[in-house]
Amino acid sequence: MDATLEAIERLDPGLSAFTDVWGEEALAQAGRTDPELPLAGRPFAVKGPTGIRSYAARRLTAAGAVAVGATSVPGPGTYWQTWGLGAHGPTRNPWRADRTPGGSSAGSAAAVAAGMVGLATGSDGAGSVRIPAAWCGVFGLKTTNGLLPSPDRTGLASAGVLTPSAAGARVYLRCVLDVCEPVAPELPLRAVWSPDLGFADTDPEVAAVAQAAVERLESAGVVRTADTRPVLADPFDAWSAVRGGRPSRGAAVRAENDRRLDALFDGADVLLTPATPNRPHGHDGPGRDVYSTALTWAFNLSGHPAASVPAGFTSDGCPVGLQLVTARGTDVSLVEMAVTVEGGLITVRP
Repeated sequence: MDATLEAIERLDPGLSAFTDVWGEEALAQAGRTDPELPLAGRPFAVKGPTGIRSYAARRLTAAGAVAVGATSVPGPGTYWQTWGLGAHGPTRNPWRADRTPGGSSAGSAAAVAAGMVGLATGSDGAGSVRIPAAWCGVFGLKTTNGLLPSPDRTGLASAGVLTPSAAGARVYLRCVLDVCEPVAPELPLRAVWSPDLGFADTDPEVAAVAQAAVERLESAGVVRTADTRPVLADPFDAWSAVRGGRPSRGAAVRAENDRRLDALFDGADVLLTPATPNRPHGHDGPGRDVYSTALTWAFNLSGHPAASVPAGFTSDGCPVGLQLVTARGTDVSLVEMAVTVEGGLITVRP
């Protein structure tokens, strides 16, 4: 706990990942924690000002973990395409201070990437865990929609977690799920690769980095990719309709994408895509017509669990994430697949 609080004091003025740090309270709670608990005294961070009341935070605390602070989310008045306002200004990407860490779990991703904490909670309604995980070069998991309690009445948002690697998410699942029995995946994983899901305008270099990661996984015997390329209907209108309280307007697109995804997972273990179609943008946003969510929000509509693992870097030093999507309810298997995938990848900063 001392080391964690020292790291936050030293690093956060430059990154602005936290809105509030509970140093004295965390030290006191760590001292009172039953040493027999599985996470006795382990520091973690929570997303946003209400994160400490989330179901996941309560379960982690019950297991002995200690929340050290609340991490940044978009500030008031910011467009939804820009992210992160902490106690020291806009949250900065630990890899490039002139770029955003992504969002809306901005501070959680930055805090984990900088080594301030080893676990931070998040929530994901359109990619809010997977996008910052990709842009900060860490692991991020969006759980199956409805698996864990969520305050989001639209049903789009689900709980998630950010950790330095996929293996770190195992402890999260053990705490938040009543049943969690990891089984090593059978290799090679039956995989389907798509750079764009049939509609996204993916940056060619981002696509190339993610595809190179898939090729490394094939060479390592971790995956065997099918020749088919999945095509989904662009979920923009359907997601917007559900978010706006008019789900019937997007019902047809949603049903068609569900049908296509069900058919895909009848013959595949995992769908692989870049986590985002673009690289981290500047703090003034990507522009109104650029959607960093293009490759993520289809799975908030469909409910599938999805994760981002570090895949490599673009030539300008920006991290790229590889998105893994699996069948609904296979969250534990997804994390185990991600652990195996990370073991098959070697990412080196240029």
